[in-house]
Amino acid sequence: MNFQPSDRAEQWRSRLLDFLQTRVWPAEADYRAEVHADPRRQPPTMERLKAEAREAGLWNMFLPGDHGAGLTNLEYAPLAELMGRHLWSAEVFNCAAPDTGNMEVLHMYGDAAQQDRWLKPLMAGEIRSAFLMTEPEVASSDATNIQTRIERDGDHYVINGRKWWSTNMAHPNVAMTIVMGKTDPDAATHQQQSQIIVPVDAPGFRIERMLSVFGYDEAPIGHAEVVLDNVRVPAANLIAGEGRGFEIAQGRLGPGRIHHCMRTIGAAERALELMVDRLLSRTAFRKTIAEHSVWEQRVAEARTNIEMCRLLTLKAAWMMDEVGAKGAKSEIAQIKVAAPKMALKVIDDAIQAFGGAGVSADTPLAELYAGIRTLRIADGPDEVHNRTIARLEYAKARPRDS
Repeated sequence: MNFQPSDRAEQWRSRLLDFLQTRVWPAEADYRAEVHADPRRQPPTMERLKAEAREAGLWNMFLPGDHGAGLTNLEYAPLAELMGRHLWSAEVFNCAAPDTGNMEVLHMYGDAAQQDRWLKPLMAGEIRSAFLMTEPEVASSDATNIQTRIERDGDHYVINGRKWWSTNMAHPNVAMTIVMGKTDPDAATHQQQSQIIVPVDAPGFRIERMLSVFGYDEAPIGHAEVVLDNVRVPAANLIAGEGRGFEIAQGRLGPGRIHHCMRTIGAAERALELMVDRLLSRTAFRKTIAEHSVWEQRVAEARTNIEMCRLLTLKAAWMMDEVGAKGAKSEIAQIKVAAPKMALKVIDDAIQAFGGAGVSADTPLAELYAGIRTLRIADGPDEVHNRTIARLEYAKARPRDS
């Protein structure tokens, strides 16, 4: 098991870091001001940076093969960490969720017509997308509870249901969604669900309301509660065939969790840097805050925990490359629990170091906390992942003599 970056990976990281330092991070104030001035418009700064990133070849870096940079999960992981330092920057490189997951689904499971109609404009950054799975009326942490119906009617499917936490639905460029629902409630448990492409302009598709995260509306992306009321789409929009919804979901979640966790580590790194700068620049009780021993403890713990989470995530990425998502099932679950909890502790300590400024919009810490806290629920809550880890441990145990 070798985590030494390959020459190719190091070249990509160097190019990305230079672009971030010289073009993206200095533009954050302009981007934020544009979002504040008109939350429903794509910020001109974002469009300019996307064009520059594509021209520089820093585009679709997460995708394998001919559709992307061809990087392994292990090679892409450090790039995701860099992009995670600023929550908005992944879109600059067309590497933002949920588009990444939807592109992976269409890349792995879509047919030629679906790839031509939807994958190409997604890869070009011309449109954005959403993934509609979670429902407000059931415990969606158990996806077998999903109630949305996808029923065949001649050459079409008719969809009825209610979804929420549908990320990207406020984005002015959102054009399509992938919806998970039941095509056959009487089939075996994990063959009841399917996934289907639904354009946002389909009759009967409507946004019921927008949701906030600790008061943040996360413009211009947003999270919505969506109603599908007799939405009719061509049967050709079904992805891979009826009953394959769980299979598709697992196919997208493995790489997606690597991306999420590495971006989370990037957020923790930024919080630690801000905390250290603050501790060294402020004086209390006749010495710098950094000289108070409690802060030495917190900074040391932050560094140690970041490094442990990074190594665990790189191990999971390496295993996915070597043995696939199924073979890395425990490690993927472990990072999904460990990384957000670690980052939240680092961010919380950084907020404490800043005092009142830490909970204001004067620093990125409050927004980072709100975003990362969501990850302990998104893509499955801690309890579900811990259940997976525990059951895999139980399965290793030898039967005991009676």
